[in-house]
Amino acid sequence: MGRPGGGAGRRWCHNRSMAHRDRRRLAALALVAVLLAACGSSPAPSASSATAAPTLAATPVLPITPAPSVDNDAVVAAIESSVQQIRELTKKSDVKQEILTPAQLTAKIQASFDQSNPPALVAANERVEKALGLFPVDASLKDLYVQLLSSQVAGLYDPDAKTMDVVSKSGQLGPIEQISYAHEFDHALQDQNFGLNKLGLNDTSNSDRALARLSLPEGDATLLMSLWAQKNLTVAQLLQMAAEASDPSQTAILNSMPDDLRETLLFPYEQGLTWVSDIHALGGWAAVDAAYASPPDSTEQILHFDKWSSHEARTAVTIPASLPATLGAGWTMPLTDTFGELQFRIWLEQVGKVAATQAVAAAAGWGGDRIALVEKGSTFGIVIITKWDTLADATEFAASAGPTLKLLPSSTAMIDPGSTNQVVLFIASDEATINALAGALGLAG
Repeated sequence: MGRPGGGAGRRWCHNRSMAHRDRRRLAALALVAVLLAACGSSPAPSASSATAAPTLAATPVLPITPAPSVDNDAVVAAIESSVQQIRELTKKSDVKQEILTPAQLTAKIQASFDQSNPPALVAANERVEKALGLFPVDASLKDLYVQLLSSQVAGLYDPDAKTMDVVSKSGQLGPIEQISYAHEFDHALQDQNFGLNKLGLNDTSNSDRALARLSLPEGDATLLMSLWAQKNLTVAQLLQMAAEASDPSQTAILNSMPDDLRETLLFPYEQGLTWVSDIHALGGWAAVDAAYASPPDSTEQILHFDKWSSHEARTAVTIPASLPATLGAGWTMPLTDTFGELQFRIWLEQVGKVAATQAVAAAAGWGGDRIALVEKGSTFGIVIITKWDTLADATEFAASAGPTLKLLPSSTAMIDPGSTNQVVLFIASDEATINALAGALGLAG
């Protein structure tokens, strides 16, 4: 589903607490307090690491003396020099930067959301989220998203304008602001050397792929940020950063968000870090650089490194553009997208209350899918056609998806795999619409 944030105005941001895949996301790259607090003392994760981020060893709590005011220009110059050395990339041109207040950040996020997300796209995605049980029926996708990013984002990089911003309440660059600058400056280096807009992050017709590709620059910048902090921040600065990042109000906002919104926002930074760290462990930064020429195509490839290393292709699934006309006069199809392995896991766990291990197993073996929303006035229908690697994979998914569908308030139906590796899900305002959809797609009877 093409989450808000596709199109013009995409910004790459770094979160104070941790925050993607709302696949319909604001054009932004974000991070989190857990990562910010953990970036200093441990070795970078290796290919065999089971954790998403390095953690600080237990350290006695020391009194923190506020750092004296420093020249921001000198701090910026030192960060840029160190980042280029660590990341093994050279700056090709200066990057315009600005220090924003929290209020300025909120205004920028609001404006970017409105610029990047046509109301019809937001409405279509909101309808799908609510029909699938992922959002409360009275929730506003726009309000939730702007609130979440305003509370979490600590920095922004805009690959269209070639500018970056760091958020600071004091106007000074303390430890959080410095690590945020390192993170965002790495995005600028990525952009200047590889071209971030080439990754297709604005493609709302395949947001699973867009989220997977977002995991490359975000995992890259999060690893770089960790290595930079280990080299450049003192223990006292790391403690100060941890204290400032652990803001109860920010944590409360993050925890109040729907699981789907929170987990998809976190994915590129947590799983992206693990994935990029595995690539780095095998071939250093040169191997990470090479990934920009052959980026991942699905969240499956981020979740399963062997599927990335073998470049396992997803199975093609199509929903004909003629579907509304086949249904009859007055029908429209405002949304088509790809769900992906990650989203199926979240849906089963959040909506179906499937145990985490069972949800992970049921979503694994994903081969490909397409989802479409059709509407005619207040009548709507959603079809999700899924393909699985094997019949056993399809059967395992169907065993969890069937009971999950029955928990939804709308009319639902499922075509189980039978002797195939295909499972089709229907959610609609009424049973007649499900029957019409199935007939129009040649899936009836």
